[in-house]
Amino acid sequence: MIPIDIENRIASYFFHMYLPENIMREIENRLLPSCIMAEEQDLDPNELVHWAIEIIDRELENKRYK
Repeated sequence: MIPIDIENRIASYFFHMYLPENIMREIENRLLPSCIMAEEQDLDPNELVHWAIEIIDRELENKRYK
């Protein structure tokens, strides 16, 4: 099994290198206000990830990389 820190680095690379700019902007527009207004300990990482995944799934609906 691949260690989680390695998986996270690979995912981060893919996210920044291959995700279209318009999707990156939409994710940032959705997540940044919550991140700016809340204290770090008050953020719900699962909720933030869920929001980002919803945007990615919707925008890449018919595109598959597998």
